[in-house]
Amino acid sequence: MDYQQPQIAEIYDLANPWAEDADFYLSLAGPRLCSVLDLGCGTGTLCCALAERGHRVTGVDPAAAMLAVARRKPHAEQVEWVESSAQRYRSQQRFDLIVMTGHAFQILLTDADALAVLETMRSNLEESGTVAFETRNPRIDWAREWSQRTRLVRLSTGEQFLEMLEIIGQEDEFISFQTSYRWSDGRPRPSNDPHVILTTSSTLRFPSREHVEDLIARSGLVIRDVFGDWNAGPFEAARAREIIFVAGHSSL
Repeated sequence: MDYQQPQIAEIYDLANPWAEDADFYLSLAGPRLCSVLDLGCGTGTLCCALAERGHRVTGVDPAAAMLAVARRKPHAEQVEWVESSAQRYRSQQRFDLIVMTGHAFQILLTDADALAVLETMRSNLEESGTVAFETRNPRIDWAREWSQRTRLVRLSTGEQFLEMLEIIGQEDEFISFQTSYRWSDGRPRPSNDPHVILTTSSTLRFPSREHVEDLIARSGLVIRDVFGDWNAGPFEAARAREIIFVAGHSSL
């Protein structure tokens, strides 16, 4: 998705409010203060929640528009914000926890990009640290679920907009789709035209659990847990919607 568009960045949080996945990643930091690296941090909601709890947080994202939104949030001044791809990010600091959330791992369309991100995680991780990220289970028929999906997003202010998703291609591990946003009433919006349609196109990869595990092993990291839901339930290939990987330098 083209998060470089300022208008898309502005409405991202409205379409993607705090949910159980954020609770899961927040819990990984634990009560003891630690250093956290959020790769693909987007608008920084998780980063700011971690910073509010006293953790030392670095948020990395390639989209300047998303980071501009992040910098305006409460506790943003406690976060180090870095404009960079996850593949290229390097730091002299080593982190206790490194996360990639929001299914951002699925925008890595090649093994080379996935391995580059895993190398970023490995090289920036404390010896006893933890890496965590998720991808959607490819056994779910996502294209069918998403086909012609339309949802009305209502805000506490009374504002509302339509989010419309259309599948435009599916091949092997990949699904391409177009997402459009249309404000459904006449109040001022990111555009002065209340009927404007913002449109962006995306392609996601849906690798198998086995393939991701192979990539993790090739990166030099070791898998500690694989969960199938945000309550840390076991992964059941036939019905789990998520594949949540927790890894580190060793199995501990």
